[in-house]
Amino acid sequence: MEPFSFASSEAVDIPVNIRIISLEGEQTEIPFSTLIQRPDLRHVGSNLSPHSDLYVTVQLWADSKPLTVPVQTAYKPFKNERKWNEWLTLPIHYSNLPLSSQLAITIWDLSPTGGEGAQGHAIPFGGSTLPLFDQENQLQKGRQKCFLHRRKAADGLDSTSTPSTLPTHRKGAKGKDTSHKADKESEELDRLEKLFKKHEMGEIPRVEWLDQLVFRGVEKRGLQASSTSLKNLQRRRSRQRGTVMRLDGTGEKQSNGEEKENEGESDLIEDERFTLFVELPRFDFPVVFADHEYPPPPVSSLQHLSSSQSNIILKPPPEVQYGPGINGLSDDDNNGFGGRLVRVYDPEVGARDNPVESKHRRLVRSHRTGVLDRDLKPNAKVRDELNGIMAYSPTHILSPEEKDLVWKFRHHLTRDKRALTKFVKSVNWQDQSESKQAVQILAKWTEVDVDDALELLGPNFDNAAVRAYAVDRLRKSDDDELLLYLLQLVQALKFEHISPDSDATHDSSLARFLIQRATNNFMLGNYFHWYLMVECDDQSEDQGAEYRKLFAKVEYDFMTELVKLPGGEETRNTLLRQAELIVVLSKISGDIKVSRDSITRKVEKVKHFLADPKNEIIAIDPPLPLPLDPSVMVTGVDPAETLVFKSSLFPIMMTFKTITKQKYQIMFKTGDDLRQDQLVIQIVTLMDQLLQKENLDLKLSPYKILATGATAGASQFVPSMSLQSIVNKYKGNTVLAYLKYNNPDDKAPLGVRKEALDTFIKSCAGYCVITYLLGVGDRHLDNLLLAPDGHFFHADFGFILGRDPKPFAPAMKLCKEMVDGMGGSTSPQYRQFKQYCFTTYTTLRKSSNLILNLFSLMVDANIPDIKLEPDKVVLKVKERFHLELSEEDAIRHFDALIEDSSNAIFPVVIDRLHGFVQHWRA
Repeated sequence: MEPFSFASSEAVDIPVNIRIISLEGEQTEIPFSTLIQRPDLRHVGSNLSPHSDLYVTVQLWADSKPLTVPVQTAYKPFKNERKWNEWLTLPIHYSNLPLSSQLAITIWDLSPTGGEGAQGHAIPFGGSTLPLFDQENQLQKGRQKCFLHRRKAADGLDSTSTPSTLPTHRKGAKGKDTSHKADKESEELDRLEKLFKKHEMGEIPRVEWLDQLVFRGVEKRGLQASSTSLKNLQRRRSRQRGTVMRLDGTGEKQSNGEEKENEGESDLIEDERFTLFVELPRFDFPVVFADHEYPPPPVSSLQHLSSSQSNIILKPPPEVQYGPGINGLSDDDNNGFGGRLVRVYDPEVGARDNPVESKHRRLVRSHRTGVLDRDLKPNAKVRDELNGIMAYSPTHILSPEEKDLVWKFRHHLTRDKRALTKFVKSVNWQDQSESKQAVQILAKWTEVDVDDALELLGPNFDNAAVRAYAVDRLRKSDDDELLLYLLQLVQALKFEHISPDSDATHDSSLARFLIQRATNNFMLGNYFHWYLMVECDDQSEDQGAEYRKLFAKVEYDFMTELVKLPGGEETRNTLLRQAELIVVLSKISGDIKVSRDSITRKVEKVKHFLADPKNEIIAIDPPLPLPLDPSVMVTGVDPAETLVFKSSLFPIMMTFKTITKQKYQIMFKTGDDLRQDQLVIQIVTLMDQLLQKENLDLKLSPYKILATGATAGASQFVPSMSLQSIVNKYKGNTVLAYLKYNNPDDKAPLGVRKEALDTFIKSCAGYCVITYLLGVGDRHLDNLLLAPDGHFFHADFGFILGRDPKPFAPAMKLCKEMVDGMGGSTSPQYRQFKQYCFTTYTTLRKSSNLILNLFSLMVDANIPDIKLEPDKVVLKVKERFHLELSEEDAIRHFDALIEDSSNAIFPVVIDRLHGFVQHWRA
């Protein structure tokens, strides 16, 4: 990555600061004759003492307007010099600064009689206006030298009369140039001033002892030069006064004595040279002005329609034309309006439907022809067009012409179950007459598939009748099928019209349906309860408070309905006991995670904790359904079979005793959000069911996983070894050696028992296809696991949907060890593996709509890799199905994927490096 060379001002989110350092300069003593004429000058503090008390105010201005209130220095008495050395903080951040920002700095003197520009007893001693951005739009930093305009308050205007830099030429009364060349001493001091700034910015190396000598010498030289310059100015001014007096004696008249005195006073002020030194914050990089980019203006709520229900297509901001000659900038204000015209985009006008198209649509869908539409039959050409529309994926957006065609032949399409979702997308639900017709025709439609019903529950459909129709279709699904989609159906509650403040969830057909089914089936109720509790537990900013209230309301209604049923009170107590178990496990897991003990000591602490009868986990009576798998009834925990894994979160492996006398091992950890892993395992389970329906059992056996909170969860522990451990333990063909060791059979091919080798090949094929479709990343030998019976599976799904922390990662993980375990790339087992891959890929492509609709229901789930780009989640999955290819071309595509993955060199290097790193960590 290239190093940064600058930063933008919008990224600097800290307040504007300025340090008032010191005031340098000598004040000319006012003649006694002037004091007689101007008695008010006798009471001005700076006229009484050269080191009188002064204070400084700083105010931010931009475009000739003040942006902040002034801030001022604290009271500080001066003895020999006027030094404040005080930082002032302005109530505005650098990220909010306009380009024209400048600081109006005014030094205030004190006088009881007031005077010109006075604020109470304070009168301006001098002012200076310092721009914050230079000519190259860079933020000024470091020490700044500000010229002080005597007896003036800093005005802060764009055309300021108090600039911080000295003008190069000063004009006399008659326009003559009265500037004079600076002497060599002044030039030398200016050069030293520039070197000082470089030294402060770190551009000149620091040498402490030498720097101190230079500082003292330059300070002494500066005071001497200032005194000499002031004396020269006074001498020159005296000579000028003498000349004027001689001219007066020759006959020229003065208007009056008062004008003489005023002129003499202004001359004295002009002779004085005061410099205020300030310091601005220093940054590691140049800070360049960058304006804040505001989000696009919201479109009127009248036009706020979901994309599937609106015939209104949002248009880009219109190109505004004002007529000939008006758009161009003009220097002559009399010639039209010129550059004073500003283009303003009205989002309501830009997004409103074209009246011509709207009229055309009303004519095409004229409801007077509704009776005639029932008998319309498409001809061969139109039938082909309709079939093409029906074949579109759920992500496809219908054109206005396609919507009109579907609407026209809606009665004919009621026999096609694929056409329902396309019809719902074609209806203008804002038109009451049209929506009424659409609701009536829904009841006549042939029964749709579950995948279409799930699509109708997505974020793009908010009509209550449509969602109720989808729920009615789900009622025909059995509990086992419903369990496969339960995770997504809980997320679909976010798209229902449920008010968290209402008395019940009666307004939502989906909520009523889920509560009714969950109360009548403990397996469904168990997972439904924990899915809701996780959403209620999520306190992150990405999970809105209204969603937490919604899920809490659904959980409350679920519990209320549960206790009304026979045995419901007992079921409710069971869920409460599960929660108590999870609290106990979370406590020990949290303590072990923050403990600094060795692994051995951690294991001993866990065993002691589990064996303590006070924690009521050593024996659980009556037996309790395990939240991770309610079909397993646990009677207690076996502290002897406990492990703590050496990783950053130190997950705990514990063994539960069950009523069947078998042991059930789980891994529990805190500090990690397991909802992404839970989603992946749920999709793997679903795909396994889809494949088995096609008589294709790939021995996937996905392990169970359950998030019990936003940062805690449990997963089933499957005894297995990672491929990295197998490589470290066995020599030669490592995977094959592992399989031979656990499943020896000298008569079988490759010396491995046929069932075990077949299980390995099938599970490899299944996981290769599924992890490719889900875009699972960060694959290395440590998260590829192999069970003794040949079951191969993946773990750790921290990166999905194409994300991968490693460079040049292959689209599919098929490593050399896996291929060697099948007997090599020329073996019949490897050819069989490829055939399984092809069959799996083509089978899952047929169910692509179901999988895409499940992901569309998860777009608002607070899952890391989904919330990064929620609008692209479904498209990322769809891309990997390659629905635009025929089945034959899809097989060729996957064959190329297999070859690329098995022959890739870079992943092998990454695996080796990862193995070395893990070895040294251990």
